[in-house]
Amino acid sequence: MRELVGLLLGLFIALGSLGIAVAQNQQPGLTQPPKVIVIGREYLKPGKAGMPHEETESAFVQAFARAKWPTHYLAMDSLSGKTRSLFITPYDSFEAWEKDSLAIQKNTVLSAALDHASVADGELLASTDQGVFVLSDEYSLHPAVDMPRMRYFEIQVFHIRPGHDKEFDDAFKMVKAAYEKAVPDTHWAMFEEVLGGGALGGGGVTYVLFTPMKSAAEMDHELMEDKQVLAALGDEGMKRVEELAAAAIESSETNLFMFNPKMSYVPEAWIKADPDFWKPKLAPASDAAPKKAAEKPADN
Repeated sequence: MRELVGLLLGLFIALGSLGIAVAQNQQPGLTQPPKVIVIGREYLKPGKAGMPHEETESAFVQAFARAKWPTHYLAMDSLSGKTRSLFITPYDSFEAWEKDSLAIQKNTVLSAALDHASVADGELLASTDQGVFVLSDEYSLHPAVDMPRMRYFEIQVFHIRPGHDKEFDDAFKMVKAAYEKAVPDTHWAMFEEVLGGGALGGGGVTYVLFTPMKSAAEMDHELMEDKQVLAALGDEGMKRVEELAAAAIESSETNLFMFNPKMSYVPEAWIKADPDFWKPKLAPASDAAPKKAAEKPADN
């Protein structure tokens, strides 16, 4: 699994849905992934993660709550890789993203609070960046999950070599078919970057895969699922996936993130579903205030 086939299969293992949209699936209690997400990343200075960051971020949450803002976002902290926080904001379309951004600009009270919060928060940050992604229905499988009860995302960024989309497409569909056969209850959603570093850097396509987990213990089950998928592929299928992966994959990286309810502004339905987790006691907001929806929630 650490060979070329592992680069591909590792991306798809237990992949879950980024179900932070409010749109409901036909199954009660499950949410479908949004069509567009804005992901913002905040890289923290040494010693500034944890409570200091939660304090400045709570000002953003409180500002949006006071404004009863209809757009929500999910925040999470890295457990691997560089120390950073992600803010993921879902939208039904690019038009919805634009309307949300313009509405914040027109709301002078909210805008002022967000600007004020940004100053305090900025003192803790080493750098920030942002990307915009669209859902790939073709590459997603059973993408509805019970998001309010999830606690982690395993996130993998997957860079495709320019001109090798066909090899990736073939490999992905082979692996997806193997999952449907061997692990039929698997859920995943794939997003393609359309604006941001990968999309504007002149390279190939960048995909991001999300695995939601209720517990990190779920990662212990991945080895067994790997074996089941490899068995479904068979020797010839595995060999073919290795060849396609070698041609298509330029690089990939996997990291684990833990949801942070103190820095998240989630829908009321999530809070009602699990109030003990989603409505924690907020840290006092000293000289900070919420961020602009299109800006704050989107620092991947």
